[in-house]
Amino acid sequence: MNLVLLDSMLFAKQLSDIKEVSDSDFRPVSESRVKLGRLLFYDNILSGNSNISCGTCHHHKHHSTDGVSLGVGEGGSGIGLKRTSGKEDSRIKKRIPRNSPALFNLGAKEIRVLLYDGRLSLGDEYENGFNSPAEEWLHEGLENLLAAQALLPMAAEFEMAGNSGENQVVGAIYDRIDKGWPIISKRVRAIPEYGKLFVAAFDDISDPTQVKINHIANALSDFINFEWRSYDSPFDFYLKGDYQALNPKQKRGLELFYGKAQCEQCHQGKFFTDQKFYALALPQFGPGRTRILDPYVRDVGRMGETDALEDAYRFRTPSLRNVALTAPYGHNGSYSTLKGIIRHHSDPINSLQNWDPSQVILPKAKWLEDIDFVALADRLERERLKSRLDIEPIDLSDEEVSDLVSFMHALTGEKSIWGKLGRPDQVPSGLPVD
Repeated sequence: MNLVLLDSMLFAKQLSDIKEVSDSDFRPVSESRVKLGRLLFYDNILSGNSNISCGTCHHHKHHSTDGVSLGVGEGGSGIGLKRTSGKEDSRIKKRIPRNSPALFNLGAKEIRVLLYDGRLSLGDEYENGFNSPAEEWLHEGLENLLAAQALLPMAAEFEMAGNSGENQVVGAIYDRIDKGWPIISKRVRAIPEYGKLFVAAFDDISDPTQVKINHIANALSDFINFEWRSYDSPFDFYLKGDYQALNPKQKRGLELFYGKAQCEQCHQGKFFTDQKFYALALPQFGPGRTRILDPYVRDVGRMGETDALEDAYRFRTPSLRNVALTAPYGHNGSYSTLKGIIRHHSDPINSLQNWDPSQVILPKAKWLEDIDFVALADRLERERLKSRLDIEPIDLSDEEVSDLVSFMHALTGEKSIWGKLGRPDQVPSGLPVD
C-alpha cells in the first residue's frame, strides 16, 4: 500500500478515536457551591498572612495562570508580570519552585493525577482515597481529586502559609501538615456572610460552626471545575464536522501533530494528555522542588515522589488546551514561546546546550539571583539531565514547526478562556481582591 495513503488512513483513524468534549465529561457541580467557591478562590483569608489567594497565581486576567516562569508566592505583591517580590522583612524567601499550571478542565472525570510530579493522585495507600503529601493526615470528607489539591497550597510555606514565625497557621503546619487547616476554617466560618453561604450550600451544615476545611476545599473544587471548562476551540468545531474551522496552516500542523512530529504519543485524547511522566532534559534553574534529604538546588521531578531512580527528571504530560495563552512553558517555564518548547521536544540535547536563559520571566529578587542558575551552571547536573531522556530527536523544518505552532493556536477556546463567572469585585472578608 502507498505510504502516503497509509499515513492518511492512520491519521483519519486517530481523529475518529477522539470523542467530542461535553459537560458530561466533568463531575457535576452545585450552583451554590460554585458561587461560594468563587469568593473563596479570590479571598486572601485562606493564606497564613491574609495577603495572597488562589487567584493571585491563577488569575482570570492571565487565563488561570500568572504569566511568569516561577511564581512569587507569600510576600509578593501584585499579579502577573507586575508582581513584585516584596521588600525588607516581608520579601519572599524563595521563589515558587515550579511554573503555575493552568486550571482548564481539571474537573474532568478522567483526570486521575495532578501536579508536575504526580504527588497527588487517586489511590488508597493511606486509606483515604488519595495519595498526597498529607499522607494519612489529609482531611476527611474531600469529594474528589481537585478538592484535595485545593488544600495543598494553603499548607505550603512559600505559596500561601507564610514564613516561619509569621502567623499561627504556618506555626501549626510546622508541627504537622494538617494542623493549619482548622485555623483557616475557623477564620472563614467566623465571617457572617460566609456562614450563611455554607449553610445554604452544604446539606451537612446547619450552623456555621460546622464548617470545616473539607467544605472549603469542596466549594473551591466545584468553582474550578465549573469555571475553567474549555472545549470551544476551532479544533473542537473541526471535530464536530466544521472543516473550515481550521485554516490550511493549522490543518498541516494537525497532520504533523498526529503524524511525523509524534506529539500525540504523549498528548493523547480529548484533553491532550496521557497523564504519564517523561524526562525531556528541560533546562534547570530556580530553587527546584528538592527532596527532604537532597540539599542541592535542582528538581528531579517524579523521582521526588517515588524515590525511584528511573523516574529522575520525569514530569507529567500537560494538557495542551489553551496552551497558546499560558506561556511560559515547561515545568519551570523555561521557554517563553511555543516555537521554543516545540524545538526543544524535537532536539532536546541540542536545545539544552544552546538554551538562552534571558527568555526566563522572573520577577526581580536580587537576594535570590545567586542561586537562580546554579543548577544550570553545574556541568555534572547537565550531564545527568542528558542521560535521562525519554524522547527521540525528530527532524522538523522551520515551516513544520510554524505549522505546529498554528495548530496549538487552534486549541484556544473562545469565550471559555476567560472563565464563566469571572473575578469578583469584593469578597466577604473585606480583604482586597487581586
